[in-house]
Amino acid sequence: MHMRVIGIIPARFGATRLPGKPLEDLNGKPIIEHVWQQASRAKCLSRLLVATDDQRIFAAVLGFGGEAIMTPSECASGTDRLAVVAEKLTCDIVVNIQGDEPFLPGTYIDKLVEPLLQDKQLQMSTLAAPLPAEEIRNPNAVKVVCDLKEYAMYFSRAAIPFSRDGQMEFKNQHPRLHLGLYAYRRKFLLEFAKMPPAPLEQIERLEQLRVLENGIKIKVVAVSKPILSIDTPRDLARARKSIKRKT
Repeated sequence: MHMRVIGIIPARFGATRLPGKPLEDLNGKPIIEHVWQQASRAKCLSRLLVATDDQRIFAAVLGFGGEAIMTPSECASGTDRLAVVAEKLTCDIVVNIQGDEPFLPGTYIDKLVEPLLQDKQLQMSTLAAPLPAEEIRNPNAVKVVCDLKEYAMYFSRAAIPFSRDGQMEFKNQHPRLHLGLYAYRRKFLLEFAKMPPAPLEQIERLEQLRVLENGIKIKVVAVSKPILSIDTPRDLARARKSIKRKT
């Protein structure tokens, strides 16, 4: 049976550290257009849309030929925004594509979805890349440790795994950077959005810990390198430099 996979890009205007982020200019186009174009290259997606609570973002997406849907402004997180949209869709798998990653390769989305296509029992997957040494103690760089079958054991802002002997590489387990891209079975996504916040999730401020705390497995797919996310004005400056070098 062919699985219907829909990609949703949650995008809100009121980001704390960089207000209006989706509409910031990057090489003559808004960031959200770059994200859309990159995600469009994924072969697995049968539909791609932007979920937003802002008419300016909605209009910009329609302006470059994308599809957008308005969502309530009271959605507490990107996952809640995703679930509101998914409830109205007919599909098997929903991909949460971050609206602040204009360099996301479409192949990463295909790799992310593959485990859900192969294993019907699996409810959720995510990505991880090798962690740059300079990021090991950065609390904004979320780390993940996995079991021997590549299921997540824990996500943390702390330096995990901690090597007592000071090694950065150890057999079968090296520091990994979690990339905030997720694929869910639609039914599970709707259940997840209704689960109350869990204790570890609230301590670390990491929503994916709610899944682990409820005893549900997350498959972690390895990719070769991190993606530059735009969270701050400094990130935006780095992205502009990066895109100038490429062009």
